[in-house]
Amino acid sequence: MPNPAANKKALPWALEARALLALGLPLILANLAQSAINATDLVLLGRYNADALAAGSLAFNLYVPLVVFGIGLLSAVSPMVAAERGARRHSVREVRRTVRQGMWHAVTLTIPCWLILWQAPTLLMLMGQDADLARAAGSFVRIVMWSLLPIFLFFVLRNFIASIERPNWGAVVLVGQVVINALLGWALIFGHFGAPQMGLAGSALASALANLFVFVALAAVVGFARPFRRYAIFGRWWRADWPRYRELAAIGLPIAITLLLEVSVFAAAVFIMGLIGRDAIAAHAIALQIAAFTFMVPLGLSQASTVRVGLAYGAADREGITRAGWTALAVGIGFMAAMALVLLAFPRLLIGIFLHTGDPRNAAVVALAVPFLGIAALFQIVDGAQSVGAGVLRGLQDTRWPMIFAAFGYWVVGIGVGVVLAFPMGLKGLGVWIGLASGLAVVAVLMVGRWSRRAALGLIPGIAPGTRLPTP
Repeated sequence: MPNPAANKKALPWALEARALLALGLPLILANLAQSAINATDLVLLGRYNADALAAGSLAFNLYVPLVVFGIGLLSAVSPMVAAERGARRHSVREVRRTVRQGMWHAVTLTIPCWLILWQAPTLLMLMGQDADLARAAGSFVRIVMWSLLPIFLFFVLRNFIASIERPNWGAVVLVGQVVINALLGWALIFGHFGAPQMGLAGSALASALANLFVFVALAAVVGFARPFRRYAIFGRWWRADWPRYRELAAIGLPIAITLLLEVSVFAAAVFIMGLIGRDAIAAHAIALQIAAFTFMVPLGLSQASTVRVGLAYGAADREGITRAGWTALAVGIGFMAAMALVLLAFPRLLIGIFLHTGDPRNAAVVALAVPFLGIAALFQIVDGAQSVGAGVLRGLQDTRWPMIFAAFGYWVVGIGVGVVLAFPMGLKGLGVWIGLASGLAVVAVLMVGRWSRRAALGLIPGIAPGTRLPTP
């Protein structure tokens, strides 16, 4: 017999799950498109030759950490706008000022990143990488680096449209970028469609042009589409708002450092693989790209949960905060458990997307990539938990402790265990991957534990709606 009381209690959770997925699915699609761009580059370079794949992997793992740092800093736009809309649903002026200062951060961050990336060949050789691969990777970076500013500005706009719960356009333009990047890469790497055969440099140029496209396209949408036009984001963008600029930095820098610690630990793993051999680099790049593709789903849910928790936080809705956070964690962990089974069941099929597994020249790479994917399957669940856990905490503007958790988990546990297993214990690449899995597990436990404590504390009863709470 139906229980009306139970149904009434379950209804808000069902509505929250529906709202989470309505916001999260376009963000997931956008993240999958972003991952498909990187995967396309690696697939095309792998079809070109193994040396190009190895050099491209080194280049990405020097360039991407700086991109991720910028994305983390600029992601502060999302919880700030969400909290403002939670307190005042139809706010325009405050939202506009936050987004504009996000663009200021994009500009000021780009210049030091350019200075660092110009030294790519020297930096890679200082890390002990093969000199020929370091020079090839450096030439790639010195082309693609010029698209940093469009990338950063694009992510400011993407965070803006997500925080006002209109994320579909971000997914649309990123899907367009996938197509453009693939066509340009096919043309410029191999010399098709009458283009010159540029190899690795062609991949870099294709990526730079595709990144420029995605910013211009989303800027046009934000400037002219009806849901966004009333915010006049680009009007008087040169006007400073230093208190807001500092607030964005206070929230965004810990997020940026957290993401940098996570992505750089995987980049460091690539450089460790470089000390083991070229086959280890290529196998690691393939396994990591496959794992990164599944990770795009909890990443999208994490981004959506920041907005959902942020809206409830701005409205001082204690029950709403709890529902939004636990719903996102349940969906994210459940999906990654399913993906773990896929990686365990079909490793060679997945590796075959990147390399001809029947080619004897690729046998050593495939032999290494299969056990790497086995370890990747084991850390799927904890990877999803730590990502969504960080997202729900950002909705509460709680960013400093997650940064500390990331520093300890990724670099003390992850790299420490990985290096010991790889070299003194003789496990080589497999040891590196076991270390990565250990670090992710520690971070996941710490993130979810902190969220559980924050959710249990909730909001102070009787607090006025719209009042922002201090982060403990």
